[in-house]
Amino acid sequence: MEGDSTAINITETPKERKGKAPLLAAPPGGPSSSTAKPVVVQTRAAASKGGRYKRGLAVFDVVLRLAGVATALAATIAMASTDQTLPFFTQFFQFKASYDDLPAFTFFVIANAITASYLVLTIPISIVCIVRPHAVKSRVALMFLDSVMVALTTAAAGGAASIVYLAHNGNGDANWPAICQQFNDFCQKISGAVVASFLSVVVLMVLVVLSAFSL
Repeated sequence: MEGDSTAINITETPKERKGKAPLLAAPPGGPSSSTAKPVVVQTRAAASKGGRYKRGLAVFDVVLRLAGVATALAATIAMASTDQTLPFFTQFFQFKASYDDLPAFTFFVIANAITASYLVLTIPISIVCIVRPHAVKSRVALMFLDSVMVALTTAAAGGAASIVYLAHNGNGDANWPAICQQFNDFCQKISGAVVASFLSVVVLMVLVVLSAFSL
């Protein structure tokens, strides 16, 4: 009949349904959940924490270098200004003790002056490590040069310490008398200079350890 209409249901094939599927499926757990963002946040947090740690070590490095300059400079000045003359009745019989009478003390003054100058020159490099805590080349260079200064300063302090021991105690086998009973001021100054130099050695050794931890 003309008034009657027939409805025809057209079923979709699997291929058509596949073509109408959304190209980008929502990740499981809803659009708010994402696995990439927490990883990025964790990585940035770890990098920030490592940067603060290295920056703190660099600040401590600068402080130690200033302390090393003070101890090395004190050792240099104390030894270089050591000079004592014993008073006697005539000017023809005078006994004088000075640091430049012994090569070990002369080497001591030169070595500690080099150490003090080196520490002053490396302070700007250490400040660069504060600004750029992840700089590797600067830290490696400082560690190598600090190790060289440890060897130089230890050699100077050890050589001077042996002479100081002889000045205080002498050596009966070699017929070397102790002179500190007569040259009391001289022995006090050289002893203090040797102690200050060994403090510089300790500071340099700690600097080497700090550089190793910063790498």
